[in-house]
Amino acid sequence: MKTIGTEIKSNETSLRREDYQKELLRKIDGIKEKVREGGGKKAIEKHKAKGKLTARERIDKLVDNPKEFYELSTLAAYGMYEEFGGAPSSGTIYGIGKIHNRLCVIVANDATVKAGAWFPITAKKNLRAQEIAMENRLPIIYLVDSAGVFLPLQDEIFPDKEHFGRIFRNNAKMSSMGIPQIAAIMGPCVAGGAYLPIMSDEALIVEGEGSVFLAGSHLVKAAIGEVIDNETLGGARVQSNISGVTDYIMKNDEECIQQIRNLVSKLGDFPKAGFNRIESKPPKFEQKEIYSLLPEDQIKPFDMYEVIARIVDNSEIDEYKAGYGKTIITAYARIDGWAVGIVANQRSVVKTEQGEMQIGGVIYSDSADKATRFIMNCNQKKIPLLFLQDVTGFMVGSKAEHGGIIKDGAKMVNAVANSVVPKITIIVGNSFGAGNYAMCGKAYDPRFIFAYPNAKISVMGGNQASSVLLDIKLKQEEKSGHKFSEEEKQKLLSDILKSYDEKSNPVYASARLWIDEIIDPAKTREWISLCLEVANHNPEIQKFNPGVIQV
Repeated sequence: MKTIGTEIKSNETSLRREDYQKELLRKIDGIKEKVREGGGKKAIEKHKAKGKLTARERIDKLVDNPKEFYELSTLAAYGMYEEFGGAPSSGTIYGIGKIHNRLCVIVANDATVKAGAWFPITAKKNLRAQEIAMENRLPIIYLVDSAGVFLPLQDEIFPDKEHFGRIFRNNAKMSSMGIPQIAAIMGPCVAGGAYLPIMSDEALIVEGEGSVFLAGSHLVKAAIGEVIDNETLGGARVQSNISGVTDYIMKNDEECIQQIRNLVSKLGDFPKAGFNRIESKPPKFEQKEIYSLLPEDQIKPFDMYEVIARIVDNSEIDEYKAGYGKTIITAYARIDGWAVGIVANQRSVVKTEQGEMQIGGVIYSDSADKATRFIMNCNQKKIPLLFLQDVTGFMVGSKAEHGGIIKDGAKMVNAVANSVVPKITIIVGNSFGAGNYAMCGKAYDPRFIFAYPNAKISVMGGNQASSVLLDIKLKQEEKSGHKFSEEEKQKLLSDILKSYDEKSNPVYASARLWIDEIIDPAKTREWISLCLEVANHNPEIQKFNPGVIQV
């Protein structure tokens, strides 16, 4: 066991870095606060005038402690669908909270946003919520209040594999897996959306506000000429006492939420994975010091050991192959008592045993080889993996190519792809190119993936990409006889770089669900511990079979 980390002495650099990171966090928190207003003050007033609680009020009353509800994908759809007035948080809120001390996934339609209509990203967000419930065997609660598919974009949400219909397929799959599903119909529930609550184990409906039908009164009149109101067509008493579609009639939102809590309180215990956990010990250093460690300019190096020292218990690690492949740190540690295997990019420049200098953040053949073996060891030992990404890619050039960098990189990607223990990824800084894949990016099925406010996610760094894009643009224009002045070139380069940076920041990534949430670095341990507790609820771990490894 090795103790890591050193005390940070307050100086101009550390204070400047801290201010920079806190300012990024303040901006993101400001965006989140605006998003949490949903459809805005007027829409909320109209909603509450019906005697209904807002989606977030419903969640607050449902969970044991609202401060311990971990919302995910808060910024979904941010900056998207502006031509339709936007869709804050995609009109759906979801996260993980405890009900009678039992972890549950909770999904709630926000009816103040376009009457809770489903945009394409709304379907993707709901599918992600279901995926978390399925991967971790957590009960899932649906608080339904939705007008159905947003019709102007129906072609982007209706027919494909990962579209609206997949939601109901997942309802059926979760039922067969024995995952409890409870749905509360607290507003309209129309057309295909009617299947979501009714394919759940139990469905509650609020009298006077809840309704469920395949076609509403207007469509019924248009289709068959029948004149009928929605309450008579598919209201609470009709669907509970006549059709038998729903199971419980509730007087109002409060009674409905209390009944859900009652139902959850009686769920039996389920087997756990049994990941190792002992008594938690705090790090020797404050987590908030991570702010002072991360440089404003992400090209600049820093020591990832110092970040790890502020996350792991007692600031202690058992480092695997400490002197080999130093641009990746591999170590066993504990976080809030949970045993984990850490795979982290070292951002400092390192020197090999033979005196060769290696650039921090770059994956070399030796570091890829080490990481591959460590990942396989963790699978062998049933130890969850934590990836701390700050990677600029794999090493390039003739020396790297002749040394088999592609083969060694493929080896690491293979191990990550076939890993069967839970994987948690945090993008601490850069996440570029194939480095994103090797360090367990979204495409490699991490149970959860988060980013710090300063994260950058793209196929390559902004400076390199903008230079390439500028060259392409200049050649295209030169073919048509247009010659650029040096001033025009610089203006074009600046515009390209600005656009590229906007599309590589974590807000853009969060809006499109490339990450699950942007997190405060000072709460890293809290998030990791939650994820490990959640992952521990799934006892089924497949046999580790990495297949053919390139050696």
